[in-house]
Amino acid sequence: MLRGKNILVGVTGSIAAYKSAILIRSLVKEGAHVKVVMTPSATDFISPLTLSTLSKNPVNLDFFNSNSGEWASHVELGLWADLYLIAPATANTIAKFANGICEDLLAAVYLSAKCPVFIAPAMDLDMYRHPATNKNIEILRDFGNAIIDADHGELASGLIGEGRMAEPEQIIRILNSFFSGDQPLKGKKALVTAGPTHEAIDPVRFIGNHSSGKMGFAIAEELADQGAEVTLISGPTQQQTERTNIHTIAVVTAEQMHKESRSVFHDSEIIVLAAAVADYRPVISAAEKIKKQDPYLNLELEKTVDIAATLGKEKKNGQFIVGFALETENEVDHAKEKIRKKNFDLIVLNSLKDDGAGFGYNTNKVTIIDRREKVKAFGLKSKKEVATDIVHEIITRIDS
Repeated sequence: MLRGKNILVGVTGSIAAYKSAILIRSLVKEGAHVKVVMTPSATDFISPLTLSTLSKNPVNLDFFNSNSGEWASHVELGLWADLYLIAPATANTIAKFANGICEDLLAAVYLSAKCPVFIAPAMDLDMYRHPATNKNIEILRDFGNAIIDADHGELASGLIGEGRMAEPEQIIRILNSFFSGDQPLKGKKALVTAGPTHEAIDPVRFIGNHSSGKMGFAIAEELADQGAEVTLISGPTQQQTERTNIHTIAVVTAEQMHKESRSVFHDSEIIVLAAAVADYRPVISAAEKIKKQDPYLNLELEKTVDIAATLGKEKKNGQFIVGFALETENEVDHAKEKIRKKNFDLIVLNSLKDDGAGFGYNTNKVTIIDRREKVKAFGLKSKKEVATDIVHEIITRIDS
């Protein structure tokens, strides 16, 4: 879908500029016409000659080219482009864009461009998490720019976390999808549960688990990016999403999650049950804080509602249910049994034995099993990448 498209690539002063060479080469191989504009600091990381050779066009660096005597018109560059892609985009460049600061050619093109703008941030973990950067990114989203979220991984500083520029092949997929209008889940409704549930012992204590909700939120966002209208029902978590086609409902207990899930289940075609629902709750929840008096506290517990099993029994034709299993032994066998008992179409298996996977991490390592007991194992990836894999498996099966 990129064949014949005019893609203007903006390169800023980040170590991730080396990926721009791969990205530009890939765009050209896809048949796109590519021009490059660089900030002066970007030339410290990669040479204009390299990008000029790969793009088959002179690199635009300054407003005035002293060698040729030609004026580089930011207006003409903006009008030429069918899409303006800034990759990598540093925190400094993002701040300039958000505040209309125009001190280099790359920013001038941004302010005058009439085409869609895609921005792929790249920076260190603390810079990416800083409230100023978060605010600036949200400003750019409000402007209508598309943000290609940074990946999780090892950063140039040696830290591990979010901030890596998305890989070139991922960016190519996003641009292809944009130009083709190919959203395979467009018009479909999806239900996703995420996070833990908390079952009160008294007003200040509860039974729960370590689920952060990251995996469920990542799946909801990937479904939304593929065109689905998503209802996300989440237990207590610090996760947030800005996707306009995700309706988030906050709950606390398993019973509340069950009630809200039932309310949208029958209208949903795709159901992903990623929440880590507490299996037990206190029979009696104290109205006042329990005082620490006796050396022992005995709690009588009862099972909570099995949301997955309940919904599985009510499943009808045209619905596709994905469940999750977190196991510590005989993982695959237990997951296969869970598919049958709960009437899932697909199950995503996690093992607490895998380093970097499970609760609290930004990464995960999963095995996906379908109703025919076909097993597909994946390596350790960021949860965003895992979400992409899971949604791909869903799309493949509902379209077949």
